[in-house]
Amino acid sequence: MSYTIEDLQYLMTRLRDPETGCPWDLKQTSLSVIPHTLEEVYELVDAIEQGDSSQIQQELGDVLFQIIFYSQLASEQAQFDFSNVVNDIVEKLLRRHPHVFPAGTLESRRESEAPDDAAIKARWEEIKQGERLQKSQPSVLDDVPQALPALTRASKLQKRAAQIGFDWRELSQVVTALREELEELEEAIAIGEPVAIADEMGDILFSAVNLSRHLGLDAETVTRHACRKFEGRFRFVENRCKELGISGESGAVDPQLDLFWNEAKAAGL
Repeated sequence: MSYTIEDLQYLMTRLRDPETGCPWDLKQTSLSVIPHTLEEVYELVDAIEQGDSSQIQQELGDVLFQIIFYSQLASEQAQFDFSNVVNDIVEKLLRRHPHVFPAGTLESRRESEAPDDAAIKARWEEIKQGERLQKSQPSVLDDVPQALPALTRASKLQKRAAQIGFDWRELSQVVTALREELEELEEAIAIGEPVAIADEMGDILFSAVNLSRHLGLDAETVTRHACRKFEGRFRFVENRCKELGISGESGAVDPQLDLFWNEAKAAGL
């Protein structure tokens, strides 16, 4: 048997049935579900990066269920339902893709070649800015979510500022700015001022994100890659310690661990 989106919606109403539903699901609110949503999205990202199609399929289902869950909670409060969610996203995508749907309808098609990427991007941002103005959000920064991961939010803020010309023109300028931030951190460390140290450390991370952006890299993605690389090398170090009976429980720095680390690097980890 193959289930449909309507079956999933019905299942959700059953879970939330006051008489026969699931006690855990009945206790939930939109706020209480947030941690579960974040976890499911990160699990989906992990599956995608691992290239596991079977796991991607499962995680997509988990993320879809989160959308159904929020829609059901809103429906119970007479705010909106899943059909409203679908309608809104279709309307928005039609509006933001005039180069595909020139009349703003699903049936309409362009009769000429598509504009180049630069023109599409410029039109996209123009449309989004119009949407922000309708929401009384005059600043290009207004709709950058506060809850985004810090590296992602930093990149989005920088991209938005660049739209109005607030950006470095040359890559060398970005590198120089990062070096200046490092020097300012060293000065703060020399003074020994904790608040200044934290402030300068934040500036370094923000500048590093800006450098990633100018290199055409996503800071969040490359940082996740660096984390995976560290994990692989450190697990190698752990295994070498076990082979040689080194506990490492004292917490003291052991130069031999650096040798194991270099072995891991030489092994291509």
